[in-house]
Amino acid sequence: MAREKIISQRATGAEDEKFNVALRPMTLAECIGTGDLMEKLRISISAARQRKEPMEHVLLHGPPGLGKTTLAYVIAHEMGTNLKVSSGPALTRPGDLIGILTNLEECDVLFIDEIHRLSPTVEEYIYPAMEDFKVDFVVDSGMHSRTINLPLKPFTLIGATTRAGLLSPPMRTRFGINHHMDFWCEDDLLARCKMSAEMLGVDYDEHALRMLARRARGTPRIANRLLRRCRDYAQVRGDGRLDDNIVLAALKLEGIDDMGLDDLDRRFLRTIVETYRGGPVGIEAVAATLGEETDTLVDVVEPFLLQSGMLARTRRGREITAKGAKHLGVSWPIPGSEAGTTPMLFGDETE
Repeated sequence: MAREKIISQRATGAEDEKFNVALRPMTLAECIGTGDLMEKLRISISAARQRKEPMEHVLLHGPPGLGKTTLAYVIAHEMGTNLKVSSGPALTRPGDLIGILTNLEECDVLFIDEIHRLSPTVEEYIYPAMEDFKVDFVVDSGMHSRTINLPLKPFTLIGATTRAGLLSPPMRTRFGINHHMDFWCEDDLLARCKMSAEMLGVDYDEHALRMLARRARGTPRIANRLLRRCRDYAQVRGDGRLDDNIVLAALKLEGIDDMGLDDLDRRFLRTIVETYRGGPVGIEAVAATLGEETDTLVDVVEPFLLQSGMLARTRRGREITAKGAKHLGVSWPIPGSEAGTTPMLFGDETE
């Protein structure tokens, strides 16, 4: 059986989710990273509380695992209100959305994950809810049809997406705060690892935690997950303390290399090199060759490879770069390859 993708940022199991919730910060003061977003939120939350109004709607977009869901919990906690959580794929009918909206109290926060996957029908109902705090829906049909206007209590919508380019312009423009969340720097990840280790009661060497942070692909969720695996390894194979040898041995067991790449990442790059001579190649062709879903490669594998400069996205497809070839230990340029001859375009296209 193939090794579990330890750094996958997709849906986690119950144990992983319990672990993530236990380490989730509850206040803005406890949040690490995310640049100037914290200051924007502090100002918006303070102003909203002074006026006794809901804060503006917030759109958070970026790769998975960077803290979008966590920020929704933090905002609700700072506002002193309740948080309702749903997702785009779960809201298949207008009635699903209306049922949630009518149960919101004054200034409550509604968090919709994967908001780009809302159906067009449901999306039409959310526009007046966001702007005017009301929904209009039609009952009956033909000559007996009538429109019912249903007022809502003022609320804050927080939308999260990994594909901001798939959001419709009318939806995107209705958010007062629109922020792209980028990968964390190594120092921020180290601070996150220290905080998590202390919350878990794990003894550690700072240099060992820095090695772990360096291999966490700029993603706090991955850093926490790797920390748990290292903690388990230290408990069984060591004395419970995280030192350099324990962390290196635990990450080697999980197939994590010095750049944070795992088996799927390396297979992705090697497929482009060995099967397609370094590219360019369409992402769907790579997915078919690997036997993986295209969305998995686009949402989970590609973002860090693009950010780290080991992969290029061009008009004609994906190409491996000189840095990616060096990491795999193959010669550059690759004989018979066109890689490196076309400009890099980091758009939202998948082909």
